[in-house]
Amino acid sequence: MKTALITGANKSIGLETARQLLQEGFHVFIGSRSLANGQQTVAKLRAEGLPAAEAVQLDVTDAESVQAARVTIGHKTEVLDVLVNNAGVNGGLPQTATGVAISTFEAVYATNVFGVVRVTQAFLDLLQKSAQPRIVNVSSGMGSLTLHNDPTWKYYRNKSAVYHSSKAALNMYTIILAYELRETKAKVNAVDPGFTATDFNHHRGTGTVEQAATRLVKYALIGEDGPTGKFFSEENNPETGEIPW
Repeated sequence: MKTALITGANKSIGLETARQLLQEGFHVFIGSRSLANGQQTVAKLRAEGLPAAEAVQLDVTDAESVQAARVTIGHKTEVLDVLVNNAGVNGGLPQTATGVAISTFEAVYATNVFGVVRVTQAFLDLLQKSAQPRIVNVSSGMGSLTLHNDPTWKYYRNKSAVYHSSKAALNMYTIILAYELRETKAKVNAVDPGFTATDFNHHRGTGTVEQAATRLVKYALIGEDGPTGKFFSEENNPETGEIPW
C-alpha cells in the first residue's frame, strides 16, 4: 500500500485531499497541529469506510514537532510515496507593502515557506525510498509574478504583500528542489487548488473543496512521464493547467 503525508489535513482542502487519496488505496497520515483534531478527522474518514487514515501531530512551524512526526511515521513505514505540503496561513488583511508589519511577514513565512522546507527536508529520506516519490507544494495563482504584473489579469488589483510573496517564495523553492532532484525519480510541482470556499477566505471562494483536492491529487498521482518543476493552476489556465511563474 502506498503512503502519503498531508500537512494541515484535518479540515478543508487537506481533508478532502486525504479522502481522495484514501479512495485511491493510499495509507494517509493526517498531519494536524492538534492531535485531537486530527483524530476526529480520522474517525470521520473511518466512518465513511476509509480505514487507512492515521493522525499525526505535526506543527510545521515547530522543528521538534516535525522531527517527532518523522520518528512516528518512520516507525510505521520505511517508505513515503507522496508529500502534500498543504498547511498554510494568509496573515489577515489588509497587507499593503507600505504598511504591513514585519511580524506578519514572519508569521506567514514561518508556515508557508519555512514550514514547507522543514517538512520536506525531514521526510526526504523516506520519499527517496519510493519508486515514484511525489511532492505537491500547495501554492496559489496569486504567487505568479507574471500574472500580477499583467493589468488584464482578472485578479490584478488583488494585492497582498505578505501572502502573495510567500507563495512566490514557495514557488522558487519548488523550482530549486525539482532541479536538485532532477536525476532521481521524484516529481516536484507547485499546484494552485483555485479560489476555494473555505475558512481560509471566509468562504468567499467560488470553487469547491472537491474540485481543489482533485487538482492536487492529480499531481500526486502522475506517472514517470509526468512533469516536474512546474506551476499549475487550472483556474487560470483550464487548457493545460500550466501558468507562468
